Amino acid sequence: MDLIKFLKETSYPGRGIVIGNNVAYYWIMGRSENSRNRIFALTEDGIETRAFDESKVADPSLIIYHPVRETEKGLIVTNGNQTDTIADMGCFKKALMTREYEPDEPNWTPRISAMIYKDGSFDISILKHLNGTCLREFFCYEKAAEGKGYFISTYQGDGKPLPSFKGEPIEVDLPTPDELWKALNTDNKVSLYTNVNGEVRIFNKHLGD
Repeated sequence: MDLIKFLKETSYPGRGIVIGNNVAYYWIMGRSENSRNRIFALTEDGIETRAFDESKVADPSLIIYHPVRETEKGLIVTNGNQTDTIADMGCFKKALMTREYEPDEPNWTPRISAMIYKDGSFDISILKHLNGTCLREFFCYEKAAEGKGYFISTYQGDGKPLPSFKGEPIEVDLPTPDELWKALNTDNKVSLYTNVNGEVRIFNKHLGD
């Protein structure tokens, strides 16, 4: 799939992860004022989401978390507080078997997660709602082809309710951080984290990026 073309044509894929060889991208988007009122900020071991304007926070439970944490086993990237579960338990699959999709009926937003290990291999997972139960899918990769990555997002696109991502993570050509940020919908994009060969960059719409 042409990721840039897809993002330009899709107003709301929600939160997204792209993983390649020594490459990790994670972005957040928002339609409500509460979701849009965020920025990414660096921490000692990764990044966290913060409210841009504390006075406008309506419900922090699903919007404030650590999307990225570096551990002794590797780099964890997720769309929620399952980052901490994985870091604390030390095992990607075991940790995610204790979690499920987000409790935001009727969307039941999937939890998407990835981990890049020290040897360069990586795992990607999605936990999503299916007929009142949680479907937990895991995808394990030894590596990506040169210049390629694997993309997964919370949603297929916009809708009421929002349609969950379907199928395996999609192989894509890796864009540059600037190309990816520019391709995200101007109205709905909020923040982007990129890590390319250890070089970390953060883009925040509220800070003028």
